[in-house]
Amino acid sequence: MQTPYDFGADTAADGARIVYVKTVEVEDLPSEVREQVQGHDHIYAVHTADGEQLALVADRRLAFVLARQHDFQPVAVH
Repeated sequence: MQTPYDFGADTAADGARIVYVKTVEVEDLPSEVREQVQGHDHIYAVHTADGEQLALVADRRLAFVLARQHDFQPVAVH
């Protein structure tokens, strides 16, 4: 069984495993998730290239640290 931290991601030509970090507006999240992130206007999502969401975190820096701790190369999405 895969946990939220058992990241699966794309591999770049140079062998780096890439995940994408993007800002998510809290108002766009389902109500049960919004309840868990009260006090935030936005949070950060970590995704694979095919769009699979791997994690939601409150801090951008934490999203990058989390990805690197799992041997991924995080890339910001604007």
